Amino acid sequence: MTVQAQNIDAITAGAVPHEEPALTDGFHLVIDALKLNGIETIYNVPGIPITDLGRLAQAEGLRVISFRHEQNAGNAAAIAGFLTKKPGICLTVSAPGFLNGLTALANATTNCFPMILISGSSEREIVDLQQGDYEEMDQLAIAKPLCKAAFRVLHAADIGIGVARAIRAAVSGRPGGVYLDLPAKLFSQVIDGALGAKSLVKVIDAAPAQLPAPASVARALDLLKSAERPLIILGKGAAYAQADEAVRALVEESGIPYVPMSMAKGLLPDTHPLSAGAARSTALKDSDVVVLIGARLNWLLSHGKGKTWGEPGSKRFIQIDIEPREMDSNVEIAAPMVGDIGSCVEALLAGIRQDWKGAPAGWLETLRSKREANIAKMAPKLMKNTAPMDFHSALGALRTVIKERPDAILVNEGANTLDLARGIIDMYQPRKRLDVGTWGVMGIGMGFAVAAAVETGKPVLAVEGDSAFGFSGMEVETICRYELPVCIVIFNNNGIYRGTDTDPTGRDPGTTVFVKNSRYDKMMEAFGGVGVNVTTPDELKRAVDAAMDSGKPTLINAEIDPTAGSESGNIGSLNPQSTLKKKGA
Repeated sequence: MTVQAQNIDAITAGAVPHEEPALTDGFHLVIDALKLNGIETIYNVPGIPITDLGRLAQAEGLRVISFRHEQNAGNAAAIAGFLTKKPGICLTVSAPGFLNGLTALANATTNCFPMILISGSSEREIVDLQQGDYEEMDQLAIAKPLCKAAFRVLHAADIGIGVARAIRAAVSGRPGGVYLDLPAKLFSQVIDGALGAKSLVKVIDAAPAQLPAPASVARALDLLKSAERPLIILGKGAAYAQADEAVRALVEESGIPYVPMSMAKGLLPDTHPLSAGAARSTALKDSDVVVLIGARLNWLLSHGKGKTWGEPGSKRFIQIDIEPREMDSNVEIAAPMVGDIGSCVEALLAGIRQDWKGAPAGWLETLRSKREANIAKMAPKLMKNTAPMDFHSALGALRTVIKERPDAILVNEGANTLDLARGIIDMYQPRKRLDVGTWGVMGIGMGFAVAAAVETGKPVLAVEGDSAFGFSGMEVETICRYELPVCIVIFNNNGIYRGTDTDPTGRDPGTTVFVKNSRYDKMMEAFGGVGVNVTTPDELKRAVDAAMDSGKPTLINAEIDPTAGSESGNIGSLNPQSTLKKKGA
């Protein structure tokens, strides 16, 4: 007899029916743990063994955005972490899907974006004996070198602790990527519901303020007050910190000119009188005391040495970073300030307000003159209205779009498309420019665009090189499926760098050449979005305005002169070239 029949008989006899104890399982505990900690969105690719986890999460009120490739879902999770300061969640299948997500996980860790990659995995007893399970792989061991921390949960009662540890690791100290391994058997484990509820952990104060030592503040202030040509460099860490008012007050009350790294653009408007972005070369070379706020002296800043930085020994650095090991990474840091950016900037600001004479007028005038000269030199290139367009004329049109729509989010990747856009397109608000970051990897575009639209609700303008778009282009279907307000502009110059290379043997296309005159806009039309082909800056401006006004998924194929690009953009020196005609020459 079934339980239901027994209960019916008991009710008929006047007895109280027996109630089964409330139960829960691994699926629901994962979802409950995420919800308890304020996670609202999961970026994923469904499949074995996590398909039902995504379905159930959606049914429980979480937003689940399904992608066409795990790397793009991972990139979405990573930039969601940057924008929200909460770990972005990427959910993948085992083995190959897990591996696809690893690139995004490693990139998130390198860029200090809080992200958690959650992957289903094969059963431990089979993996450890290498007996050939479905998609068998020791995923935890593979992930460990590529992220801040990696955890595996084997018992349903430990899910709450596992999720809590992953969240705390992702956002504490210097943020980064975390891997959470969930074997398939875990999901169907059933435990008492009350015990399951008690096992969940709400993370408290995961990223507490870390105050700088008073001595380090005094040392930095003494050095800064001795400067004749002070400079502030703002990195994406300053943008992530969301200490926007304090950063702006430090710049304006000190009167010190600043150079923003690309993802820090907009912390103060690029048109601000103290912005030295358009005089970057002069600012770096001639400054004598440099304050690094959330910026690292890595390759993007020539490691703090060499001709970029003028005469050897001419610089003294003040560095603000939450990671002590970052100090002295390439050159000596005269005044390290270890702590969270908000607390460190507030401490400097307090000292500036007590005793500060301001930045020397001569230094400010030098940078102002250089900035204005460079802007004037660039202006004619941006105003051309010829067909085919070159990079400058096309970016000139988009520069106006962002000026008129400062609340829009700009996603940017490519070689020439990226390098030139960094300098040409002014930003006016913080965290509105999202690009390839520290590694300079291609393929972040569509993942970043999706997450930016989902997390902020703002319109997104994704400016893509044709090569860069190819890494994630299938996600235009995802953009159309979720009806996201994303406008993609592809700078189509028929190839990588240029579309003019040839195969000397005459057998194949050149290694950097794509199909000539491709119509990427037709891809968007295939999924119900709007596709537009443009040949002039005026056409480009009108098409982008229409897309941003409508909020409809749009892809604009912008025809660019195939000869306009330069090898590797502004980092051509990193691309070695042979000086020999052929082997043995």
